[in-house]
Amino acid sequence: MNYQFCQQVKIVDMDDEIISEVLFEHGEYETAALSVGCSVRLHELGLREFNVVYDKREGKITRYKVTDIEIDLIAQPAVTRVFLEPVKLIVGQHDIGEN
Repeated sequence: MNYQFCQQVKIVDMDDEIISEVLFEHGEYETAALSVGCSVRLHELGLREFNVVYDKREGKITRYKVTDIEIDLIAQPAVTRVFLEPVKLIVGQHDIGEN
C-alpha cells in the first residue's frame, strides 16, 4: 500500500517565538501496513534559511512516531496520509548550511 508521509514543523526563533508552521511532505512510500504508535526511521529535518529540508549529514537519522493515519475516501483513488509526530526547529540551531 502507498502512504503519503507528512509532518507538522514549527519554526521558532531563539526566544521560542513562532516564525512559521509548515506541513512538510516526506513523500510517498510503499510499505507494509502501519498503525498509530509505530515508528519510522528518516533523515532528521533541518533548516536552509527558512526552508525545511532533510539533514543528510552522517549520523543524522532519527525515529518519528506515527500519530495519525488519514484515509481520504473522497479522492479517487483513495489517498492514505500518515502524520508523524510534530517537530520544532530553532533558527540558528537547526541550520544545515549549503550542502
